[in-house]
Amino acid sequence: MTALRFLPIFVAGFVVAFVRSVGAADERPNFLVIVSDDQRPDTIAALGNPLIETPNLDQLVRRGTTFTRATCAFPLCVPSRAEILTGASAFQNGVPYGGGKLKPDQVFWADTLRDAGYHTWYCGKWMNDGTPATRGYDETSGLFSSGGAGEKGREPRFGRHGRLITGYRGWTFKTNDGKPELEKGIGSVADTSKHIADGAIALLNRQIDRPFFMHVNFTAPHDPLIIPPGYEGKYDPAEMQIPPNFLPRHPFDHGNIEGRDEQLLPWPRTEHDIREEIAAYYAVIDDMDANIGRIMSALKSSGRDENTVIIFTSDHGLALGSHGLMGKQNMYEHTIGVPFIISGPNLPVGKRTDAQIYLRDMYPTTCELAGVEIPPSVEGASLVPILRGTAKQVHSAVFGYYQDAQRMVRTERWKLIRYPKIDRQQLFDLLNDPYEQHDLSLSPDHQSVLDDLGEQMDQWFQRRGIR
Repeated sequence: MTALRFLPIFVAGFVVAFVRSVGAADERPNFLVIVSDDQRPDTIAALGNPLIETPNLDQLVRRGTTFTRATCAFPLCVPSRAEILTGASAFQNGVPYGGGKLKPDQVFWADTLRDAGYHTWYCGKWMNDGTPATRGYDETSGLFSSGGAGEKGREPRFGRHGRLITGYRGWTFKTNDGKPELEKGIGSVADTSKHIADGAIALLNRQIDRPFFMHVNFTAPHDPLIIPPGYEGKYDPAEMQIPPNFLPRHPFDHGNIEGRDEQLLPWPRTEHDIREEIAAYYAVIDDMDANIGRIMSALKSSGRDENTVIIFTSDHGLALGSHGLMGKQNMYEHTIGVPFIISGPNLPVGKRTDAQIYLRDMYPTTCELAGVEIPPSVEGASLVPILRGTAKQVHSAVFGYYQDAQRMVRTERWKLIRYPKIDRQQLFDLLNDPYEQHDLSLSPDHQSVLDDLGEQMDQWFQRRGIR
């Protein structure tokens, strides 16, 4: 008689048993979720950037579906990743203002899939509270997190042009039991992407009898932009294109004008500095792409590629000179927009859609593809109806927020941004002004649009107890 395995699944607040035969093949798809850090949506060659080389991401574009209007609701690392882990907005999951602890009543993405019988693996950057082990992941490999560097972690480090490095100070790679691997370097070293990919590959090389959920988080292309080995001179700053909406200085304090990210380059921004930053940024993305290629090759060698859903995205975008800003703490398209590609068995090939989605939609999407009940704490919407062609959209509008300083609503055509602390707002017609250079908020001809968007925004935030 074939042995049976009883697997717990979270359904409507209860844990119930899901029974399957141990001897029977589990044909549910594997999931490989790859998340970059600070990557603008216009940094993939196959999606229209002629200056960058991203052959492996290009391959994903060709073999999958690209969502061209994917959205990070809270453009900052910790809250964005909290939304990914929980499938819930920052106002529900407990991380509303860039810090704070995840609420204990949240059902984590990895917990849900692990309880449904998946191996759950985590590789790369971790900066939420707790550890991957406390958030549903069976095992880590290539884990990169703060602490463990001792005195060396407090020593000043300098990057290009002698600029002080303020990102990832004191961070180290760690073993599954938390022991620092100092031989891999301290901080954001030039070969961080390689070490993270090595961790993922080590897990993919295992022989397993159940499907897996692997969550890979690169630090690239977050600052410091250290040129990876072999990429010196590949991207000539003189050939880089300045963003169409480049400004020397943002016209007002948007709520983070004195923040760390905005101190990475001096004011006013110069075209020379921005070209140099873009050249280094592209080199780091190019290197990450090569390491994604190594992960894809390992997946293919394992014989699991035909039954693996692959998602590539980023935690948020980056200004990098657009609108006079450097960082990600803003509601402009170059920042709330992220690359988002999904490919896998029985999913559309070579397709692009402008359906608006959130990063938190990944959680329920994988649940539906795996036939797993979506926990009631999840606010995201499954993208399967769009992928199957039964719906054109799952969100008629998306909403964004940065601490208590910015609020945003975006529909198919329009975007309204409010700055509550300075009583200012901006209205953009994204159809005719995709680079958001012409504020229409004071135009009498657009008052009805402004009123409608304002009402949608007020209702959405009021439902969450937020002003």
